[in-house]
Amino acid sequence: MNKFYAAFLIFISYFLLVTFLPKNVDSASKQTRTATKVSDASGNTEIAILAGGCFWCMEHPYEDLPGISKAISGYTGGKKKNPTYKEVASGSTSHVEAVEIHYDPAIISFNDILEVFWRNIDPTDAGGQFVDRGNQYTSGIYYLDKKQKQVAEESKKRMEASKRFSKKILTKLVKAGTFYRAEEYHQDFFKKNYIRYKVYRAGSGRDEFIAKVWGDDREYKISKTSFDEANTPQFTLIGNKTKSKASLTPLQYKVTQKKGTEPPFRNEYWDNKQPGIYVDIVSGEPLFSSKDKFKSGTGWPSFTRPLVQENIVEERDTSYNMTRVELRSKNADSHLGHLFKDGPKPTGLRYCINSASLRFIHAESLAKEGYEDFKSLFRKQ
Repeated sequence: MNKFYAAFLIFISYFLLVTFLPKNVDSASKQTRTATKVSDASGNTEIAILAGGCFWCMEHPYEDLPGISKAISGYTGGKKKNPTYKEVASGSTSHVEAVEIHYDPAIISFNDILEVFWRNIDPTDAGGQFVDRGNQYTSGIYYLDKKQKQVAEESKKRMEASKRFSKKILTKLVKAGTFYRAEEYHQDFFKKNYIRYKVYRAGSGRDEFIAKVWGDDREYKISKTSFDEANTPQFTLIGNKTKSKASLTPLQYKVTQKKGTEPPFRNEYWDNKQPGIYVDIVSGEPLFSSKDKFKSGTGWPSFTRPLVQENIVEERDTSYNMTRVELRSKNADSHLGHLFKDGPKPTGLRYCINSASLRFIHAESLAKEGYEDFKSLFRKQ
């Protein structure tokens, strides 16, 4: 992006913000808003509080992830009670713009949430984030307990060791205090004001930075990884709905148990275009999504990536005088197909899978089938 074009976008972004944000910001700021304390999480829901500059841009990446029930824009880190947007933006309250994420740890881990976080910020910037300058826009992980602190420390260490960023990581780890929900016009801003959001984001420099640093690794797939007290990675399989192997058809048994291959173009899902997910025919563990399915011309269902990476096992296959990568399911150990490096962007991979190894669950049936946590993937915008 040349400097003139970038400056133009920033000017347009500022103009739109000044023109279209509510004129009665002060009165809107005085509306009754809620404050969240550390103890407010309940049931199977936990809370993560993250600061990464403009909260519009930090709310968006979490909205459609499985296991996320809410992503709320707000303010934290300061001493003034119930601050307004105008006060926080002035830098006079010591608050930062942040997002409060409500999530089910059985579906998505705090570690996963942090992986998404790193992919959406510049952790080397101590003076703000991208076009937004000042302490109120600095990045931080606001941990709620010792477990979150430990996971955050390990995540930051791994990010430093990866050398992904050319400068020192300066993102703060801070014990969380009260989180104040921002004014209503800030909530879901990217949905309510999509064009203005896109113009602002394009001019901010955030996407340009993320593309340069992360490239094809920008999109993070949920790994179901957490850490125990010994810092050992713990993996959790989701959607395990065991089915007896005796109920398999002869073809399903041959493919899944004997590493067979079904005929191309004469199988159930090679040209299926319906929205939904594909699960293991034996165990029911989620494997692939229709959102990652593409027309490969091979006659078998083909995907650019798994839905849950840890449910896929890769093994070396030297059968038929070839060296290939075999794909098997983690829990059922079903033969699925093979992995090839001739797929389309963004991964360049082709997961070539036998229909006989899969069961398709339509998006409208996910809740009924017990996979309601994936409904958000197919939410209409």
